[in-house]
Amino acid sequence: MLATLMKLLSACLWPSSGRSVDSSGKQDGLLWYKDSGQHLLGDFSMAVVQANNLLEDQSQVESGPLSTLDSGPYGTFIGIYDGHGGPETSRFVNDHLFQHLKRFAAEQGSMSMDVIRKAYEATEEGFLGVVTKQWPVKPLIAAVGSCCLVGVICGGMLYIANVGDSRAVLGRAMKATGEAIALQLSAEHNVSIESVRQEMHSLHPDDSHIVVLKHNVWRVKGLIQVSRSIGDMYLKKAEFNREPLYTKYRLREPIKRPILSGEPSITEHELQPQDQFLIFASDGLWEQLSNQEAVDIVQNHPRNGIARRLVKTAMQAAAKKREMRYSDLMKIERGVRRHFHDDITVVVIYLDTNVVSSAKGPSLSIRGRGMTFPKKL
Repeated sequence: MLATLMKLLSACLWPSSGRSVDSSGKQDGLLWYKDSGQHLLGDFSMAVVQANNLLEDQSQVESGPLSTLDSGPYGTFIGIYDGHGGPETSRFVNDHLFQHLKRFAAEQGSMSMDVIRKAYEATEEGFLGVVTKQWPVKPLIAAVGSCCLVGVICGGMLYIANVGDSRAVLGRAMKATGEAIALQLSAEHNVSIESVRQEMHSLHPDDSHIVVLKHNVWRVKGLIQVSRSIGDMYLKKAEFNREPLYTKYRLREPIKRPILSGEPSITEHELQPQDQFLIFASDGLWEQLSNQEAVDIVQNHPRNGIARRLVKTAMQAAAKKREMRYSDLMKIERGVRRHFHDDITVVVIYLDTNVVSSAKGPSLSIRGRGMTFPKKL
């Protein structure tokens, strides 16, 4: 029965190819991975390792129609949603942002930066509705948020949108040597970056404490490192920064205007023949590896399992920093593991330039997963 159901699902996911594809991935303890798969424009690899008690990273790859219309546009969508304060916002984004993007793309009849911006706005507005509804019984929902990194490949163009500190990096081949150089495509919104602190001071000139150095870490109002996010309504709406919210989240002065922003930084790039691959990852990876280190790993190793290799390399670096063996780190349970490294999500997208086009092709929909555990009594 299960085998028959899987065949039916595969037929729905890949209607034009006739192939049976396992898009579910595999689980190994706290590690989930999809070593190899195909999107509309080439191969991809995906991996997630859980460190938090509840996985706060969410992710998805969608390939095929990018609108609700059969007429297209067609392409590949990548989303990395790094939650904080809990998993509620990142899960909400995972469920809604791509659907909003498809709706706005259908209305416009094409893909554009404006379509992506509207999708972010609708997602933020939707989560505000969730917070408003749950606030009376679950006030902590106002202190949950998520970074949101999106990539859209469509019609020979690459769109990158971001709020927060996840990162997209391009591996571009150098014509002279054939080696791949790392080009960061996403703008980050973390107040550890001086230009982001300056932006916050310029937006809030009347608040000398808009950014505070606390325990040797820069934080907005001493509370949060990112200056842009989905959610975190306690720093956007005055009605959610009061009792019954915990005192540690409440500001001394009423919020006169939003402190955090949900406005994404969006760029578009025309893909070039020398553009070989893209690495999308939450900051859990970039805390351990530089852009060039990650690109070198992808460039110098087989495609199959490359996302899992990046995750493993990051965990090895985390273990080394703590002067412990990688094998011992792997024995540490979720929750406690967060003291050693963050949740890490990686998606590697290969750009096989001979197939980069707006042509129709097989559809794909896959999400990164965390470990599921029985509830404790």
